[in-house]
Amino acid sequence: MSVENPEPDRPLTAEATSAPSRRTFITTATAVSGAVVAGGLVTAPAALGGRRAVAAEGPPGSTVHLSINSVRHTVTVDNRTSLLDLLREHLDLTGSKKGCNAGACGACTVLVDGHRVNSCLTLAVRLDGAEVTTIEGLADGDQLHPLQQAFIDQDAYQCGFCTSGQIVSGVACIKEGHTGTSDEIREWMSGNLCRCGCYIKIVRAVEQAAGQN
Repeated sequence: MSVENPEPDRPLTAEATSAPSRRTFITTATAVSGAVVAGGLVTAPAALGGRRAVAAEGPPGSTVHLSINSVRHTVTVDNRTSLLDLLREHLDLTGSKKGCNAGACGACTVLVDGHRVNSCLTLAVRLDGAEVTTIEGLADGDQLHPLQQAFIDQDAYQCGFCTSGQIVSGVACIKEGHTGTSDEIREWMSGNLCRCGCYIKIVRAVEQAAGQN
């Protein structure tokens, strides 16, 4: 493409004739940007000054030592990884469910050092040295936990998506001593939602298991 001379009486200088066209600049800049986003290392053409564009380094990671269902684990994870994703994506413990992923439904409830937490809101890197118990760790071999058995006896589930979180939360509710009345159980289990509406049977299951302890 020729470069128009705005001053016909004045010859074009080498600087003017060597300047990149607008189309060349846009095309090259787009290619460079795409390579950076893709994580590549590129060298820009001389028309753009021959600058090198280097992709940003990946997110920082940390090594975490923790016990999950009485099994010691040492894992290196992205610092942004939630405990829920560590369990499901790294350790294949998929009993804890990802429902709202915002701490509102309780489907991801696990015990950390005996206390119930929403694993979707808990960063794995903050749990170095912690003891974690998931739904997979409640039974003793083929012997179900009393609350697991109570859920079966009371038919306290339908679709089952919330059940693991309900049971883990119920285990903590019993341990904390919040089972004096059905209303107290409802209050202390209110962080676990059941779309199928099995709340009456869930309360009965917690009452049954509490009476066995």
